[in-house]
Amino acid sequence: MNGIIAFFQTGGAFMYPILFVFAFGIAIAIERYIKLTMVRNANRSMWDKLHPVLVQGDFDTAREMTEKNNSTISHLLNAGLELQGAVRRRDDIEIAMEETMMEIIPQLEKRTPYVALFSNISTLLGLLGTIMGLIEAFTAVANANPAEKADLLSASISVAMNTTAFGLMAGIPLLITYVILTSKTGEIVDSLEMASVKTLSIITKMAKRQGAAPIATPAKAGNAKDSATEITTESAKDSATDDGTDDSTDKA
Repeated sequence: MNGIIAFFQTGGAFMYPILFVFAFGIAIAIERYIKLTMVRNANRSMWDKLHPVLVQGDFDTAREMTEKNNSTISHLLNAGLELQGAVRRRDDIEIAMEETMMEIIPQLEKRTPYVALFSNISTLLGLLGTIMGLIEAFTAVANANPAEKADLLSASISVAMNTTAFGLMAGIPLLITYVILTSKTGEIVDSLEMASVKTLSIITKMAKRQGAAPIATPAKAGNAKDSATEITTESAKDSATDDGTDDSTDKA
C-alpha cells in the first residue's frame, strides 16, 4: 500500500484527473452491468412463462401477462399482441414490434459508450502528464550544474513516466469492461429479436388455422345444397316419368 501511495504521489498533478476519470468510468460500468444483468434475468423469466401460453394460442392471457409485467421483452411483445386479431397483415404486427425495439435499444446502450470514452481519456491524460513532466525536466536540467544534469534528468523522466503507467492502468480495465458491456447488450438484443420472431410466427400460424375453419364450413353447406338440389331434381324427373307412364297407360 505504501508503494502505491508513493507511486501516486510522485506522478505529479495529472495523477488526480486520471484517478477521477477512472473512478467515474468504473461507477458507470458497475451500474450498467447490474442493470443489464437484471434486464437479462427478467427477460428470461418472463419468456419461460409466456412462451407456453403463446404456443397454446391463448393470446388474451399472454396479452394480460405482458401488460402487467415491466420487463423489456413484455414491452416488446405487448406491442405485437395488441394488434393480434385487430389487423390481418403480418407486416403491421412486425412493424409495431420493430418500432418498440427501436425504443428499447437506446435504453440498453445508455451510458455504455462513456466507459470507452473515459478509457481513452485516462490514457491520453497519462501521455499528456508524461510530456509535461519531460518539458519541466529538460527545463530544469538546462539551468542545473553539469555534474547534476544526468541524475536530475533520469529522476525527472522516471517521475514523468508514472503518469503514463497510471493512465494505462486505468484505461485498460475500462476498455475491457466496455467490451463486456457491449457483448451483454448484444446478447439481450438478440434474445429480444428471437422472441419477437417466434411470437410473430406463432401469431401467423394461429391466424391461418382460424382462417381455414370458416372457409371449410360454407363449402360443406354448399355441397349439401347441391346434393339436395340434385335429389329434388331427380325426384321431379321420376314423378314426371311416372305421370307420363300412367297417362299413356290410361290412353291405351
